Amino acid sequence: MTPCPSCRTNSRRAGRYLCPACWSALPQAAREALGRRDGNALARLRSLHTQLGQRVPLADIRVMPDA
Repeated sequence: MTPCPSCRTNSRRAGRYLCPACWSALPQAAREALGRRDGNALARLRSLHTQLGQRVPLADIRVMPDA
């Protein structure tokens, strides 16, 4: 398994962006946006990783639905 890019201590499963603990700490709107598979999915994932790199608290992460 791959380490979670947020906490770096737990493992995330293949095909998942974060470990279960970090995923559940995201706001519901962010989880819904990240779960959509469309032409903007990669942009939303980049937005998530950018915010993780900036150490934005998980509860404050906002993923633009149209980004």
